[in-house]
Amino acid sequence: MPNFLLEVGTEDLPAGFVGDATQQWQQKIPASLAEHNLTNSGVQIYSTPRRLAILVTDLIDKQTDRTEEIKGPPASAAYQDGQLTGAGTGFAKKMGVAASALTIKPTDKGDFVFVTKEISGRLTPEILTELIPQWIFSLEGKRMMRWADGDFKFPRPIRWLVALWGNEVLPVKLVDGITEVVSDRQSFAHRVLHPAPVQIASPETYVATMAAAAVKVDRAARQKEIEQQILAAASSMNGHTEIYPDLLSEVTDLVEFPTAIIGDFEPEFLKVPAEAITTVMVTHQRYFPLFTDESKESLLPHFITVSNGDPAKSAMIAAGNGRVVRARLADGQYFYEADLKIPLADYVNKLETVTFQADLGSVAQKVDRLRTITTLIADRLSLSPEQQQQIDRTTQLCKADLVTQMVGEFPELQGIMGEKYALAQGEPAEVAIGIREHYLPRNAEDDLPSSLTGWVVGIADRLDTLVCIFGLGMIPSGSSDPFALRRAANAVIDMIWQEDLRLDLGELISTLVTNFQAINGTVAKLSASELIDQLQDFFFKRLRTALQEDRKIDYDLVNAVLPENDAEYGKRGLANLLDLQERALFLQQLRVSGQLETIYPTVNRSAKLSAKGNLDTQTLDPQGLVQPALFQKKSEQAFYDGLLQLLPQTQAALADVNYQLLVNGLIQITPALTNFFDGDESVLVMDDDLAIQNNRLNMLGILRNHARVLADFGSIVKQ
Repeated sequence: MPNFLLEVGTEDLPAGFVGDATQQWQQKIPASLAEHNLTNSGVQIYSTPRRLAILVTDLIDKQTDRTEEIKGPPASAAYQDGQLTGAGTGFAKKMGVAASALTIKPTDKGDFVFVTKEISGRLTPEILTELIPQWIFSLEGKRMMRWADGDFKFPRPIRWLVALWGNEVLPVKLVDGITEVVSDRQSFAHRVLHPAPVQIASPETYVATMAAAAVKVDRAARQKEIEQQILAAASSMNGHTEIYPDLLSEVTDLVEFPTAIIGDFEPEFLKVPAEAITTVMVTHQRYFPLFTDESKESLLPHFITVSNGDPAKSAMIAAGNGRVVRARLADGQYFYEADLKIPLADYVNKLETVTFQADLGSVAQKVDRLRTITTLIADRLSLSPEQQQQIDRTTQLCKADLVTQMVGEFPELQGIMGEKYALAQGEPAEVAIGIREHYLPRNAEDDLPSSLTGWVVGIADRLDTLVCIFGLGMIPSGSSDPFALRRAANAVIDMIWQEDLRLDLGELISTLVTNFQAINGTVAKLSASELIDQLQDFFFKRLRTALQEDRKIDYDLVNAVLPENDAEYGKRGLANLLDLQERALFLQQLRVSGQLETIYPTVNRSAKLSAKGNLDTQTLDPQGLVQPALFQKKSEQAFYDGLLQLLPQTQAALADVNYQLLVNGLIQITPALTNFFDGDESVLVMDDDLAIQNNRLNMLGILRNHARVLADFGSIVKQ
């Protein structure tokens, strides 16, 4: 069976599009071939900055003939009194068959008319000529441009098209407006190393032919080679580098024939903080920095760049790259030295000129709010006066570096430069570290703060943003989240869990909402109660996701500690996130051990029946509420005695945060409860005598309340 090759040649594509397009085709094209019954032995996607290519091996010559059963109108519409109606006749005519070929078959929606047709398979080349334009112009990406004079959009103009079916050119024409690209076997290789056109003899020779013309089309192999060259170059300088995944991916999509080159800069620039130098190299110049050792704390005056030029000109290329980076580093050095001349605290007043959000004022106003919030958090955590002083100083200075020259030029360094300036100007280490760490985590893969100042100010910063932005009615919906509010809420949860913070998040949110309404009531789009409800619901969703996806807890057990329609129970979770996580993890452990299955049937039955009563969800002591004088059977007394024995175990479980004590008590009461429901002394809970009925419902409600100390068993699904 023949192989098939398609190469779409373009002007240099944006690096971000190349990788995305490769992934899109890896998903779309095998599915497209399968949809058209074009069997093959494999689909390989290739890409460089100037081309996207597809190689399909052992592609079937022709679709196999197939029998297809086609559904027509309902039988009641196709036939009337045993005769074909207009609808039946029309369907037969449309299908090109005689009326006798129609059959009636039952379906889930009643009887329908069907026809069985023998469909001859189409030739594969014929189908491919239709699919190729669809594959090309279905690609999605940022900053798409209109291609030529028509309506097609593509990131860059398409300049050539190779389409080979076996050894023959498959005729394909891309027409858009007055511009036309016709397929051929002629490709174009490396601009410098092989400027002449390249003739592709057959699909199977494509990779080797392009490699001989200095184009390495296999993206994965090219990326691996780049990584190996970078590591070898670092080793040759007795240095160490870091292979930044995003940077490696970007340079892979910027070169067709990679060569790792070592460049240099003057050692005097090493006086600039290493983070500033690496930001210049990695973010702005796409260079890999060289470190003195594996700790990656100190830099060497060298860098590694990946060239797409002539390897013989490496020295010249290195010199050119060196001139560019020296200019950037000279700027950084000037900014750093100029910034250090001004105390960090003096920058705080300049924050009045920086807008946080149009309706919420400046960053200086945000800092004022943060100082109030960090004071609230410090009070609730009973921190020492010294710790509170460090936190307040950190809060005061945490945004100051935003108006420094260095951060103005390199925004990625916010927080990092604040730490450097604070240390250089004699601020306590705890304050300096907190300035940097309050931004952590910057993304899902980032570390959490390790310092007290970092996580207190970090929590305050995120809660302020959440309350303020929600207060303006700008609540995330779908994929839209311009203020990264989901990430902010996730960070708050993770920091509370990591640091074992006894923070009542629900109470803290309520206080911040009250403060927000007092200060920003004129721009608020929600009432205080609406804002609290929206924020609590937002955190509930984030908590469910964190427990289920990050902690790997079954969905129904997550619902058991955070029921969707039980606001009261949810508030308990917000009041103590540590306890919420502990109960969820414990439930998962109970399920694995089998203990959950032991108590689930009777406890769940009790919870459902107790809903028919009117007992609150807090009462745990049956004395005074349950009347033994109304008992009619021994099973009621045994159940009551079991509740009395369960009470101290539940109280101990709460006091010691040891829910196994509660589970042990539930296991012990299970036989009495089983006898109460189904044994020889079983009772009818819904007795005609309302006093007896209410007495029995109260006992069930008390048991439910004991179980609710751990979880809402009504949300658990029996396995």
